[in-house]
Amino acid sequence: MLGVRIGLAGAAALGLEAPRRDKRLLVIVETDGCFVSGIEVATGAAVHHRTLRIEDYGKVAATFVDVETGQAVRVTPRLDVREKARLYAPAEKRRYFAQLKAYQIMPDEELLALYEVTLNTPVGTLVSRPGVRVNCTLCGEEIINEREVWQDGQCLCRTCAGASYYRPTLRLPQETVAAGVPMAVPFSPCTP
Repeated sequence: MLGVRIGLAGAAALGLEAPRRDKRLLVIVETDGCFVSGIEVATGAAVHHRTLRIEDYGKVAATFVDVETGQAVRVTPRLDVREKARLYAPAEKRRYFAQLKAYQIMPDEELLALYEVTLNTPVGTLVSRPGVRVNCTLCGEEIINEREVWQDGQCLCRTCAGASYYRPTLRLPQETVAAGVPMAVPFSPCTP
């Protein structure tokens, strides 16, 4: 329910109707889980439409961007919202259900905090251009949507450029995979 309320408030703060069927609204959420599902339902934003991004900071918060104007607003629950929830559902003994009920009826000004923000990365860079494809000079893997990094005149994927969420350890040679033989060999992201 909190995701739905945040989604509706974020779109409204930008003067946009929700849910959307176009790509005018970009939503950047700061956690994963059921909160994101509420945002999706309320706004129509979705990863598969490239209108929803997850930057996992572990926070129940979302930034809403009007891609035409560049205006952006960040919406979070107010810091005391959990305590206030009891006032809206005093008969409910369980905290979770008190919050669930309260979040449906609390006024936006008691439930949410809205802040106008400026993106560190231009919205055009976040959205990029679909269909743009290049290959990493080192590993050879395809990079889409202008996510390549240029270092010393080389076109690199983020992993080969040193900015990755994982560290490769093993790689199966293609002929081994094709033959169905389970054999691992050391792998470096900078060698195909």
